Amino acid sequence: MTEQCRFCNKTKQKIIYSSELFFVVRDSYPVTKHHTLIIPNRHVSDFFDLNDNELNDLNKILKKQRQSLLNLDKEITGFNIGINAGVDAGQTIMHVHIHLIPRRKGDVEDPRGGVRGVIPSKQKY
Repeated sequence: MTEQCRFCNKTKQKIIYSSELFFVVRDSYPVTKHHTLIIPNRHVSDFFDLNDNELNDLNKILKKQRQSLLNLDKEITGFNIGINAGVDAGQTIMHVHIHLIPRRKGDVEDPRGGVRGVIPSKQKY
């Protein structure tokens, strides 16, 4: 844990779910309504440094949060799951966090290519 890490200071977080290894919050700057972050309790900067127990728990939490969001908002018809691993991939908080972004029919004109849109010229193929 570092004092400067925004995610290590849980007293400032509005936690909506927690497990032994992770906690879940809504994104402060949501891409869509109910944009959710899944964050490990352990301070680790890179997704690829999560251990097997964390990865197993993460998978369970992703499924639980997906179902929770579907129950909360009947307009959700899809999801994007995103991880920025490293500065050159857009990571700005050096504590790994997984984005679960609900999608709705018509939220963009043409959603084809999905996460490929991180490099806009490569989204459509």
